[in-house]
Amino acid sequence: MNTHDAGSAGGPPAGQGAEYRVAHLQDRLASGELGELGVRAEVRGGTVLVTGTVPSARCREDVLSTVREELAGLEVHCDIVVSEPSSPDHAEELS
Repeated sequence: MNTHDAGSAGGPPAGQGAEYRVAHLQDRLASGELGELGVRAEVRGGTVLVTGTVPSARCREDVLSTVREELAGLEVHCDIVVSEPSSPDHAEELS
């Protein structure tokens, strides 16, 4: 699991409306170009857990950028997997 501290630049103090901010993040992710992705965010204890699978490293960076903007000042743990489809590196043996 990757750990990411969203930092304290530009956001409300930590702990102030975390659930509201996570809901706003979910709305923003769903309404933008990233809307079809299965990225979820939820508050667990004093931290926010962001999970999901994205099709490319660029999409992952876009999601992380949005998370940083929306959740600045909160402790965030990100577990976003990139599942880039690639061609096989060898022929499949059929019997």
